[in-house]
Order: sequence, then C-alpha cells, then structure tokens
Amino acid sequence: MGLQEIMSLVGGLALFLFGMNVMGASLQKRAGSRLKTILQSMTSNTFKGFLLGVGTTVVMQSSSATTVMVVGFVNSGIITLGQSIGVIIGANLGATITPWLLSLTGVSGDNFFMQLIKPSTFVPVLAMAGVILLMFQKNSKRKDTGMILLGFAVLMFGMEMMSGSVEGLRGDPNFIRILTLFTNPILGVLVGVFFTAVVQSSSASIGILQALSSSGGITYAAAVPIVMGQNIGTCVSAMISSIGASKNARRAAIIHLSFNIIATIIFLPIFYFGIKLFPLSIVNESAGPIGIAVVNTGFKTLALVLMPFSKQFEALSKLIVRDTPGEEEKTKLLDERLLNTPTVAIDACRTVTVAMAELAVSSFKDAIKLIDSYDEKLEESVREAEARVDIYEDKIGTYLVQLSNRDMTEKDSNEATKLLHLIGDFERISDHAINICNSVNEMREKKIDLSGDARRELSHLTSAVAEILDMTLTAFINSDLDTAVMVEPLEQVVDYLKGKLKGRHIQRLQKGECTIEMGFVLTDLLTNFERVSDHCSNIAACVLEMEHKVMDVHEYLRSVKGGDMKEFNDYYDYFKVKYALDKN
Repeated sequence: MGLQEIMSLVGGLALFLFGMNVMGASLQKRAGSRLKTILQSMTSNTFKGFLLGVGTTVVMQSSSATTVMVVGFVNSGIITLGQSIGVIIGANLGATITPWLLSLTGVSGDNFFMQLIKPSTFVPVLAMAGVILLMFQKNSKRKDTGMILLGFAVLMFGMEMMSGSVEGLRGDPNFIRILTLFTNPILGVLVGVFFTAVVQSSSASIGILQALSSSGGITYAAAVPIVMGQNIGTCVSAMISSIGASKNARRAAIIHLSFNIIATIIFLPIFYFGIKLFPLSIVNESAGPIGIAVVNTGFKTLALVLMPFSKQFEALSKLIVRDTPGEEEKTKLLDERLLNTPTVAIDACRTVTVAMAELAVSSFKDAIKLIDSYDEKLEESVREAEARVDIYEDKIGTYLVQLSNRDMTEKDSNEATKLLHLIGDFERISDHAINICNSVNEMREKKIDLSGDARRELSHLTSAVAEILDMTLTAFINSDLDTAVMVEPLEQVVDYLKGKLKGRHIQRLQKGECTIEMGFVLTDLLTNFERVSDHCSNIAACVLEMEHKVMDVHEYLRSVKGGDMKEFNDYYDYFKVKYALDKN
C-alpha cells in the first residue's frame, strides 16, 4: 500500500466521519419538535420504549448519541431506569439503517436500475440539491434539509474514497494475513470494541469495516466477531457519560453494556459451534459491504430475544451499582448531557423555569400575608424561597448560555432568549418579597401600624397584585395569550391604585391621622407592589411577543399604554371597577 493509497484512506476517513457528524446533527435539528414529542412519549411499556429507541436513533443516526441522551434523561429524573431499557434496546436496532445506506457502495451491475442506485450516480445530484437549498433558501428548515443532503453526500464520497484506497490490497498476502487473524473470535471482538471506542460510533465503525471489506479480505467468519465487538464498543460513550451521574444513570449505562456483552456471549459460541456442526462454504467467502450490513442487522435482530428479560437486566444493574444505606438519590434536571439535544435541553430549561416561577410567585404572596398577620416561620419560608430562586436563576442562566453555543433551530433559539428574559423578572419578584418582609420587620421594631382605612385600602391593592401574579403565571406556564393580554391593563390599575393610596395617605397625614414614619413604610410597600406588577407586565409581554416571533417587549408596552387598543381599555375599566377603593 503506497503513500497515495494511505493518504486517500485517511482523507476518505476524514470525509466519512465529518459527513456522518453533519448529517446526524442536521437530522436532529430538522426533526426539532417532533423529536421532543417522541421523547416525551416514553412510558413504562418496554415495547413502546423499544420503538421510540429505534425512531430516535434513526433520526440521530447514532445509537451512542441516543444512549448518552438516555443516561441524561435518567440522571435528570425525566424517565425512570425501567423506562430506559426498551429505549436502549431499540437504539441498538435503529443503528442498522446507516450500514444499509453505506452498503450501496458495493452495488454492481450494468442494468439501468443498478446504475441508478449506485452512489456515483445519485450522490452528486444530492450534493448539488443540498448546495442549492443551503445557498438560496432563507427558510431554516430547508437549509437544514440542505445540510442533511450535503452531509450524506460527503459521507458517501468518503466511503468511496476509503473503498477505492483499499481495493489494491485485494491480492496483498500480508494484508490478507492480518485480516485472517480476525477470524479468532476473541481477537475479532477486541478489535471491534477498540476501534468503535475510538471513533465513538458503531455506525461509523461498521462503515469503515464495510470500506475495508472492499478489499475482499474480510470473510463472514472474520466479520461476525468484529461486528459483535463493535456493538460492545459503542457502549463506551454511555459509560463515560455516566461518570459522576446518579446511580440510576450509571445503571442505565450498565444495562446498555451488559445487554451487548450477554448477547455476544450467547450468540458468538452458537455461531462457531454451528459452523463446526454444519460447515457452510459462505462462512469463508468475502463479506463485502452488503454482507457486513446483513451480519450487523442479523446480530442485532437475534439480540432482541433478550428484550423480555428487561427486569433481569435492571436487577443486574442494581447488583453492580448498589444502593448505599442512607444515601439520598438526587436528580439533576439541567443535565449537561442534554446539551447535545438542544430541543430536549430547552424543554428541560422550561420545566425548571416553571418551578422557579411558581416558587417566586408563592413566596411573594406569602410575604403579603405577613402584613396582616406576622408569622416567623412564614417569613423564614419566604427568605428560603428567595435563596432557592437565586440558585435557579444562576443555574438556568448558565445552562442557557452553554446552550446558546450549540446549533439550534430558530424556534429553540427564540425560546432560549425568552427564558433568559423571564428568569430575571421572576428572580426580581422574589427579591421584592424580601423587601416586604423587611418593611414588616421595620413596622414591628418601631411599633407602628397601619390605620384601619390604610389597611382596608391596601387590601384592594394586594388583591390586585395577587391576581396579576396568578394571571402572569398562568400565561407563562400555559402560553395562554388570552390571559397574557389581561396583565398589562391590570398593571395600569395597580399603578393607579398606588397613586390613589399615596394621595389618601397625605390627606390623613394632614389631618394628623397618620405618622411620617408610617408614610415611609407605606411608600416602600407601594413601590414594591408597583415594581412586581411591572415585572408581571414584562413577562406577559414577552409571552405575547414571542408568539409573534418578535422580541420587542418595550414596543408592545408602548402600544398598549398609548390606549389605542379597545381590548386593553375594556380590561382596564373592568379591573378599575373591580378594585375600586370606595366600593361597598
């Protein structure tokens, strides 16, 4: 094998791996919300999980990527260990699609149909179509489709380069002698494990084996143990990913590894004993790219007989990764493993943001209760909630920044931008809850209290603030646009009530019915209520603007505050009457 052939092999391998990476990433991005829907459908039914594993791997073009993602799901508590088993088994079978596509390089024949399905015939057409979509289309989904076509074209070009570079070795005795060593089952399995662990993809590893098979030196006897080893080697990614994860996440990786090891232990001896008892000439014949695909699919299909033993695999994983007495299992919803699947990572961010929002809103409503009836435990709860909300903001913000460096769809990118805006507003709401606590403590320390009229009037304002908080939370969690449009009119009513309460306090002050000290505290309370309603307005406006794919919250607020919207005026009049200070 000369220098030219070696460089051609290296160059082909580089193009092959690059094309596979581009195609897989683009397929995943193009799937977008559909991938998220598939993943959210996971149930405890092993067969449904199996189908989901097949489908997800077909989309992502990598069983390693699917199983790493499953480890992340288990670590995050999104799915249980039991639910992961069917998905893991399905991922194994789903990875058989790519080798069949790659086997087209081994197609030969002179008739029109055979010529048509040869890569040299259709791949250039796909490449040109991909370039046209990428360069002349503005639609992001069409651009993603272009990248899929280009990735596949580059992959196939790389495959043909590798195949062409080794064809000259067909009669090389030294090369054939090396390949003959792989017929040793132990050595063949080890080679498969090692090579797949290096390239981190069983599909890529099998593709390279298919390219080498073009030399004619790889027999079925040599291919079987190597393919089995490749299926074990693909578990390395999940095993590495599980380091530092929860016990159940480590167990999911163990299930993936043990499934492939046990399948190899069972079927490799059966294969060799079978060919001893029933000698078949085909075993010593050259496998070729199509033959490699057949061996790979056949092994993974036979391995499905182990699927009914999912409970036993779960028990085995628990035996290997044991529970520690007194150890509390913790989950991590914002798992870095999910960053490789931006659509799913965004969904996890939203779930955590919802928890943060609920905590911030409940803490402020608890703080309001302290004004009428002080409770030390309730104040402590408010302060603890504020500290937790701060942690949420830091974790979500950091995660979203990491996610922003990934290749996302326009929809996911907009969602990430929205969440970054929203977590700041929710965090500020919990800060204002602490301010309310401080004002209450100031009243207690100075032994001052609100007058009966001031307390009655303030109750109208606190009721309005409680409602605007509830409406904002509903609008955010459910993306409820009907509720979102009601927030800004109520915010204007809160501003109106604040002004009225300050004016009435000045009147009582002039009559000697209130003190200046109480006035300072009341002003602080009113300012916090008004600021909270402002943050609610920002959140609702963000929900509305994102629905129209325009991140211009301030423009929206200017339009509604200008009073040029009949709907806004109708809601404003409704809330103004509902929270009128002088109503009976």
